[in-house]
Amino acid sequence: MSSLSLSLMSLLKRLSEDLGCCISVSWFRLASLSEIFSYTACRQLSQLLLSIIFFHGSEYILAVAFHGRSNVTLKSLLISRNYLLAMFFSLVEYLLEVSLFPALKEYWWISNFGLAMIVVGEIIRKMAIITAGQAFTHLIKIYHEDHHRLITHGIYRFIRHPGYCGFFIWSVGTQIMLCNPVSTIVFAAVVWHFFVTRIPYEEFFLRQFFGQEYEEYAQTVPSGVPFVK
Repeated sequence: MSSLSLSLMSLLKRLSEDLGCCISVSWFRLASLSEIFSYTACRQLSQLLLSIIFFHGSEYILAVAFHGRSNVTLKSLLISRNYLLAMFFSLVEYLLEVSLFPALKEYWWISNFGLAMIVVGEIIRKMAIITAGQAFTHLIKIYHEDHHRLITHGIYRFIRHPGYCGFFIWSVGTQIMLCNPVSTIVFAAVVWHFFVTRIPYEEFFLRQFFGQEYEEYAQTVPSGVPFVK
């Protein structure tokens, strides 16, 4: 066989391998897109979007209702840089997993349990805001104000910090609903760590404001956040 024929065969073989590689990559991309735009992904991502819009929108509306528009800023939407980064990380995890391991997102009993957590967390937090009224603020009060009173009725009879409890359940529920194993653990750890430092700081001032009344209340009513006394 001539050298020209050998070269031609070698070239054809290389082209076929390259073409096969391109077809495989294209097929993977098509498969990934089909998973991203599947019923499961569309449903779970739309549930997340609606949950986020309702949570932050209702926070702002209630803040305006109880404190007045002039006393409320966009900070009442509770959207921080770290929060956006966390949500972006969870979205990246979801897209990677739904592309590479689509079956992981098909555990509907887990996803629906997470959705139920979102609803329960939302209800607990909004009940806390409505019950406390003007006494509920997004910033910790370090000075006592005339309208600031200790709330021990309603949901506060059973949970000392229902606002924190509700947010903890809601935030972890968003990741369980997406069937995001990594983000579920990360969200739970980060949010818990935030509250484990915030609650003692806030209660230092509550004890200054209400003295023995708050001491007795704190001894009989749980904080609502796991492993936080």
